[in-house]
Amino acid sequence: MKITKSIARLAVTAGLTAALSFGGVMAPVTMAFAAEGGTAASYVPTATTTGNVTIAENTYAGTSFKGIQIFRATVTQGKADTNGDGVADANGAWNKDGEKTLSDIQWATPEVEKAVKGVFAKDTNPGDSATAQDWADYINRIVAGNAGEGFKVDADSALDKIAKELEKVNTTDETAGWKASTDGKFSTLSAGYWLFVTAGVSGTANTTKGNMDTYTSPIFAIVGGADVNAEPKKNVPNVTKAVKDDATGATFGTDVFTSPNKSADSRMDQFIEYQLTGTVASNINTYSTYKYIFTDKLPTSMTPELKNDNATPVVTVKIDDNVVKSGYEPTYSGDVLTVNFTNLKACQDENDKPIVLNDKSKVTVEYKAKLDSSKVCNPDGSLKSQFGSLLGTAQTNTVVLTYSNNPHVADDTGTTVDHPAYDYTYGIDVTKVGSDDEEKGLKGVEFTLQEQGDTGNFIMANGVKTTDETKAKLTTDSKGKINVVGLDEGTYILKEVTPAPGYNNSAAGGIRFTITNDGLPTNGDPFNPGCRLAEGTDNNLVTVAQTNTEAADGKVHLTVIDKKGSSLPLTGLNGVTFTWIAGGAVLCIGVAHLIRSRKRDDGSEE
Repeated sequence: MKITKSIARLAVTAGLTAALSFGGVMAPVTMAFAAEGGTAASYVPTATTTGNVTIAENTYAGTSFKGIQIFRATVTQGKADTNGDGVADANGAWNKDGEKTLSDIQWATPEVEKAVKGVFAKDTNPGDSATAQDWADYINRIVAGNAGEGFKVDADSALDKIAKELEKVNTTDETAGWKASTDGKFSTLSAGYWLFVTAGVSGTANTTKGNMDTYTSPIFAIVGGADVNAEPKKNVPNVTKAVKDDATGATFGTDVFTSPNKSADSRMDQFIEYQLTGTVASNINTYSTYKYIFTDKLPTSMTPELKNDNATPVVTVKIDDNVVKSGYEPTYSGDVLTVNFTNLKACQDENDKPIVLNDKSKVTVEYKAKLDSSKVCNPDGSLKSQFGSLLGTAQTNTVVLTYSNNPHVADDTGTTVDHPAYDYTYGIDVTKVGSDDEEKGLKGVEFTLQEQGDTGNFIMANGVKTTDETKAKLTTDSKGKINVVGLDEGTYILKEVTPAPGYNNSAAGGIRFTITNDGLPTNGDPFNPGCRLAEGTDNNLVTVAQTNTEAADGKVHLTVIDKKGSSLPLTGLNGVTFTWIAGGAVLCIGVAHLIRSRKRDDGSEE
């Protein structure tokens, strides 16, 4: 019986040994035996006609596989001979470090033979009359090192073309070398050279990671002898989302996949930065084209930064450290921002050069968005009814990544679960009262609000800044209240411009207070800010009526007290009274004298 070495070399070159190219130990070129006289068991070459394969998919229970036999053969491998009699033990262990060799090679089926030969129809090939052995030698030369342990076949390579054509053969005849498995286990397969591919992935996302599974790169293996135990040659893409707070030195996170910054706070109409980051399939080299789409859902309260056409979002896209100039399309419609790569592998950098992807590549999209006053506020600055709970409530942005998940079917895609990031904003509720009755609000008191350090701008009731002080004046209502929405963490100056009639202006110099957060939630829970009055503030005139330990409404509550006006003090009231009496008497005497004088003058004229 002739031991065929070329197909064994093919198996080794392609990384298709018992250990497979995606895991385990590569078989050496020669049969391995224990050293003569050694204590280890020796191995006896043992021919087999069947074998077992397990593809260990431990994450996605719904993923199924199929096996396609290419060549039938007798497979020989060393088996333990513990007593040294030259006969392998019946239940002896296989020498897993030893080479598997194949003999008596035949095509598995006419359909397989036709499909494989069709791949090389336009090339110089052995011809239709050549034996299966001749074709095995030919394929071995074509592969020529473009494979190996851990290797994932390149798109449009010889092995990839073979896999594509074999997947098109429409048969499930197990007697003809076609096997399906829902759990990745294949028992008593006919010995020989096999291809294993993903048959299908579950439409239900994995409960732990949540992302839809991807198809493995083609797996070629010699079946027979030691069982084949392998893992799929693929890695499911993932995505994450982070937001950058406006605090000094803020980042998106030290590692956006393990510790992304998930929460920030901002003022109304202030753009803040978001970052989307996605990974690619570890077998991306097996894909001819690679569809890749970020779908980012903004809350109805927010609007992204748009170009001059007021329709296209402003985005910065990178693949690893390369800024992407072309190969994607950003759109925005119905609160959804989309960045679509028809073929991620066709992207070009700023110098119009192709960007080369690998299994470690990361794609990032950065954009800005703001809490939009035109969406959430009424003309008077108050919140519209549908946004009544905006303050202290997480404004949730979510991203989903869609990706090609089948290297041989361009339209097949998978999706990740959504990944959120959160933005918070706050407000102030100020009550103006008099010292004579602190239960009664003072109407018509005018204030201005500014952020410390920003002396040229005033904050209107809707939280938007303006240079027009008059436009930004805040006037207390019949209950003595003013409300401002859309404020960020920071220090503010509330200045009383016009007090109520009869009251002193206790806040003419400005009340300095700081809206604080002691760490924002990273899960989207509501958050109530704290408040700290500036050192030296007269607590008899300004009080914090509510802190973040009480009812959470996203507001800082302040009470400002004005003292009632008073007359100058008087003394000697009796003397004053006497003066009034004396003055009145003098006045009466004067009037009487005037009347008599007029009568006398009138008589003289007669």
